Amino acid sequence: MNHRLVPLAVRKPLAVALLVALTVPGTAFAQTARERELENRVAELERQVQMLVSAQQQQQTQIAETQTQIGEVRTVQQNAPATPGGEQPIQMTTITPGANPGTTFRFGGFIKADFMATKTGDGQLADSATGRALYMPSQIPVGGSSSDVDYDAHAKFSRFNLGVDTVTDSGDKMGAFFEMDFFGNSLGSQTATNTYGTTLRHAYIYWNNWLAGQTWSNLMDAPSLPEAVDFVGVTDGVLFSRQAQIRYTRGGFSASLENPETTLSGSGSSDRGAFPDLTARYNWKGDWGMFGVAAMLRELKVDRPGYDDSTVAGGATLGGKWNMGGQDTLHYQLSGGNGIARYIGLGINGDAALDPRDGSLDTTGVVAGYVAWRHAFSPKLRTNVMYARSDYDNDTRLTGLDATKNVQSIRANLFYSPLPKVDIGAEYMYGRREIESGEKGNLQRLQFTTKYSF
Repeated sequence: MNHRLVPLAVRKPLAVALLVALTVPGTAFAQTARERELENRVAELERQVQMLVSAQQQQQTQIAETQTQIGEVRTVQQNAPATPGGEQPIQMTTITPGANPGTTFRFGGFIKADFMATKTGDGQLADSATGRALYMPSQIPVGGSSSDVDYDAHAKFSRFNLGVDTVTDSGDKMGAFFEMDFFGNSLGSQTATNTYGTTLRHAYIYWNNWLAGQTWSNLMDAPSLPEAVDFVGVTDGVLFSRQAQIRYTRGGFSASLENPETTLSGSGSSDRGAFPDLTARYNWKGDWGMFGVAAMLRELKVDRPGYDDSTVAGGATLGGKWNMGGQDTLHYQLSGGNGIARYIGLGINGDAALDPRDGSLDTTGVVAGYVAWRHAFSPKLRTNVMYARSDYDNDTRLTGLDATKNVQSIRANLFYSPLPKVDIGAEYMYGRREIESGEKGNLQRLQFTTKYSF
């Protein structure tokens, strides 16, 4: 087309239109690329912000967990016993990693050393007699001459114990207890080593109301025993036995099936019979003290050449502790029955005697008891005065005239505790044993002790 033929007025708008037509697509393409770039940058920024937010949340979670752990450690430190000089406790975590959650572990016991001077009025205690280490009424010599003073010292009654206790989320309770001392057979002479074997005292497990294992007989009232320098103290008249058993306890009531053993006057013992010793007890406790009653039903049985018999035996006991006032306490017990002698005074007499005429058992009747008074002069100084006795109904046609008719003792002690858990004690006792012939023997002992409990 000849541009000369096109008017000027038409050529200018046409040029503008052509320019716009050529430039608009490029501008659109440019804006689309820029928008995409901006969108990509916005997406990247959003991703980075999200990462920062996630990292911040993780940090806050870690901070919260760390604060919780710090709080738990501070709680343990506050509840832990104070250590001298700002030292840290040895153990901060459980030492029973294989146990159930919430399990606690206990370790305790004491170190006890005894120093005794003993004089007997009617014969000598044998060098190896158990009565040289503790008071054994059945070993008081009778019918001999007065002896000189014998001095003995030992630490064999020291002991340690371990305990494990667990309470589950549902409220169930279970645990175990184990205790040993060193009152075993001598493993070395007093010439040099004075070593002794460990002996089992307690070993039992429990779950809720049930207990199975070896511990104090349910017939015995261990919490009511008075404090003595001697191993037992009121030995002549106290029910005292540890043995394997199954026990059920609910509130103040308890019942048990315990290991049976028949002791025979002058004839050893008989481990026969198909029935365990059955006991039942009920205890009351209050600010006034404690009181309990208990009874036992058992079978005595012998099965040996010339003797084959069984008989029912049993007895009952009552006793407790009376808080007379702020400084005085009265301890007491009274027991009686037929065929329960092995439970009294570390086996002073036999449960029964053998009758050679028909091979039968003749049960031994017994009445036993003690009373003790405790007075505290101060929180560190206290005294105990006690009397104990037991009497036995023997058929002398079967037992002879050497059988123990009665034993009794009186003792007084003084304890001083210069530091917490440290006890220093001194005790004087006089004991007497009478046999069926009417002869009597006596024993006097002055005993000192030191004990540190932990």
